[in-house]
Amino acid sequence: MSIGTLIKTIQDTMRKDVGVDGDAQRISQIVWLLFLKIFDDKEQEWQLTIPGYKSPLQSRFRWSNWAKNAEGITGEELIDFVNNELFPSLKKLATAAGVSPGGKVVGSVFEDAYNYMKSGTLLRQVINAIESDVDFNSSSDRHLFNDIYEKILADLQSAGNAGEYYTPRAVTQFMVDILNPQLGESVLDPACGTGGFLTCTIDRLKAQVKTAADRTTLQDCIHGVEKKPLPHMLAMTNLMLHGIDVPSNIRHDNTLSRPLKDYGPKDRVDIIVTNPPFGGMEEDGIENNFPRKYQTRETADLFMALIMHLLKHDTGRAAVVLPDGFLFGEGTKTNLKRELLEEFNLHTIVRLPKGVFAPYTSIATNVLFFEKGEPTKDVWFFEHPYPDGYKSYSRSKPLDIKEFNLEKAWWSGAGANGRKSRKTTENAWKISAADIAARNYNLDCKNPHAVEVNHRDPPELMAEYQEITRQLAEAQRALKAELMQALGGKA
Repeated sequence: MSIGTLIKTIQDTMRKDVGVDGDAQRISQIVWLLFLKIFDDKEQEWQLTIPGYKSPLQSRFRWSNWAKNAEGITGEELIDFVNNELFPSLKKLATAAGVSPGGKVVGSVFEDAYNYMKSGTLLRQVINAIESDVDFNSSSDRHLFNDIYEKILADLQSAGNAGEYYTPRAVTQFMVDILNPQLGESVLDPACGTGGFLTCTIDRLKAQVKTAADRTTLQDCIHGVEKKPLPHMLAMTNLMLHGIDVPSNIRHDNTLSRPLKDYGPKDRVDIIVTNPPFGGMEEDGIENNFPRKYQTRETADLFMALIMHLLKHDTGRAAVVLPDGFLFGEGTKTNLKRELLEEFNLHTIVRLPKGVFAPYTSIATNVLFFEKGEPTKDVWFFEHPYPDGYKSYSRSKPLDIKEFNLEKAWWSGAGANGRKSRKTTENAWKISAADIAARNYNLDCKNPHAVEVNHRDPPELMAEYQEITRQLAEAQRALKAELMQALGGKA
């Protein structure tokens, strides 16, 4: 069965259930079932590879003991088991004492999970479709799970406003490629959504993993936080699919709910790569966790204050997606930008065109690259152009990673001297920090090499149109008169 057919079969079955309402609930239902299936397959592997491995789950709550048998419990018995025994037991793992890291992971996934299905017969059909003789420990079937997951993500993108925690893969890969993380460096996404930046980082670091100790180092250095239940559940599953067996560093929490002063040296990281939510407002009181100069309810601004605080001194570097509004905004944004230029090296801003995040938002966005420890001397801007023939991006014509070869060639073309040897091009230009300060820290700097189109004022254009119309009518009258004269005055 193809992946598309499998997911469609599951979703069609769920549509018959009166308890499941809408795509987001269907996706949530599929994901918690998929998570338990994956975790069970991993446990079977651990029992063979880890001496004395003991499951954090009671025997009867393991997938292989209640779900695997296609002729197993069904109907009311199944619904009663899931709602009144399975879920309460798994939720307790989040806070119970003496639970293993693997158990804590399961608990955090189920903390806010919910079984929406009301028909045990339909739930059994869904379980049997997911079981489908797929073994996560088989390399070919593991690839199948990744395909299933990609299909779920694709469906998630079209489920209402789910785009708020989705960043196009081309953007995540470009940002990680430029940051070039090294094994042993701590990497954080404080608003990790479904885990796209983190899995991209893992894929890049895998080439550096040679030993079992390296695998432990990789698992320990990846950190993420997501406050919403569904994307957090997806992130946990995503990391397990990418080889992080126990993703205990992916917390289900709101990073902004902790006072900034409570974050100490042990919380600081080498790399932050993120697309914080923008356009939203935090709940009352969250702004009080921040110093007065940063106090606002604008989510993206609070995340920027947090990111700047959490980077290690001298080694910390970041890549952050922010909307145009941050570049020209005032108030708290001005305070953040002043500090960004005075205490960080904001060396590059890549200006992305509108449509990169289509269809979720048409807002133009930017990627800010900065390092902690020394002040900014110059800010380089790079305007990412549309491909030939494009007027915008769309779901059917998304941004492609190959397009960033333009930025990468310019970046690496600086040679041995690094950024000091950068060249101005039709897409790249620089502005001194002093000039930006004189602009009241307005970073909304336009490409000086772009051909400016002067659309002029509407009254001026209307007057010109009326004059052209008058001249055209006059020419028509003159031509008619000439023709009449040539024909001897006959009409």
